[in-house]
Amino acid sequence: MSTFLNTEQEALAQEIAALLTARNETVAVAESTTGGLVSAALLWVPGASRYFGGGGVTYTLNSRVALAGVPAEYYANYRGTTPEMLATLAEAMRQRLGTTWCIAESGLAGPTSGRSGAPPGRTTMSVAGPVTRTEVIETGLAEREANMVAFTTATLRFLGDALRDAPRDAKA
Repeated sequence: MSTFLNTEQEALAQEIAALLTARNETVAVAESTTGGLVSAALLWVPGASRYFGGGGVTYTLNSRVALAGVPAEYYANYRGTTPEMLATLAEAMRQRLGTTWCIAESGLAGPTSGRSGAPPGRTTMSVAGPVTRTEVIETGLAEREANMVAFTTATLRFLGDALRDAPRDAKA
């Protein structure tokens, strides 16, 4: 067992790695409130260079523009992350890095609410690729570390579900 991942995160990362490798597919990551933990989990699996195409911690609007290439105008009236914004971010990062998939995550780890008034413990996840979907989850917690861990697990699970649901011969 690793010292920074829990058992479920390890199992999810190994399954994701196996699915991507077997299909010769790649994944990019655009994460925010997980602070790099999703990328760390995927890179923890030996042989990650076969499937990990890169990514970034897109914690600020500037980083979403600079790293993922989302046009700055898209965030002109920003009041918090919406599912549509996350779907756009996931697709932009997937295209920018030329990967089959991209998983994106952004939310409120806490302990305070966001500028939109949304409570802490809420994140939006979006996957772009042969299967595209977006989901919002809430933990009901205001504790930053607990939310970061929960969001990482949920994001890995969300990506794994999309990979399992994808047609075996589909390419984005």
